[in-house]
Amino acid sequence: MGKFTFIETGIQGLVIVEPTVFGDDRGYFMETYNYNDFKEAGLDMVFVQDNQSKSKKGVLRGLHFQKKNPQGKLVRAISGEVYDVAVDLRRGSETYGQWRGVLLSAENKRQFYVPEGFAHGFLVMSDTAEFAYKCTRFYDPSDEGGLMYNDPDIGVEWPIAEDMDILLSDKDKKNPSFKELNA
Repeated sequence: MGKFTFIETGIQGLVIVEPTVFGDDRGYFMETYNYNDFKEAGLDMVFVQDNQSKSKKGVLRGLHFQKKNPQGKLVRAISGEVYDVAVDLRRGSETYGQWRGVLLSAENKRQFYVPEGFAHGFLVMSDTAEFAYKCTRFYDPSDEGGLMYNDPDIGVEWPIAEDMDILLSDKDKKNPSFKELNA
C-alpha cells in the first residue's frame, strides 16, 4: 500500500493528497510528506519554508499569491476544519481563472498541493483551526498580491453558514477583482 493517494482536481498540478494513516488504540502515525513518493506522482518540488497559523471561526485568509516569485504550497489543517481554495492565475493555462476547493480537517487529514501560479485562501469552519503549510519559495512581502475572495467572475462557492461572520484582514478587504488583475 502506498503512503499517499494523489487525487487529481481537473486543474493541472492542483492535487488533493490523502496520507495513509496507521492507527491503533494508542493513536496514529502518518507521513505528511515524502520527497520520493511525491516525485513519483509528478510533484517534483523542493520546500524551503514551513508556516503555521491559528484562526477562529469565520476567518477568511486570502486569496493570496506572490507576483514574480510564486509559491507552491502543501497545506493542511492540523486542528479544526477549513475550506481551502485555489484559483489558477497561470496566464495561458487552459483552466486560467478556475478554482477548486476542498475541506481540510484534523479528522480527514487531507492535504492540498497548490502549485506556483495560484491564488490561495481558506475559510475557518470550526471554532478554531490550526493551519500548516510548506512553501516552495520564501515569503516576500514586497511581492505579495491578492484577489477578492468573493469575486463574481471567479465565483468561489464558499460554504458560509448563515450564522457565520466573515472576518477579513484590512489588507484582504482591499484585494482587487479578477478584472482589475488582468487590466
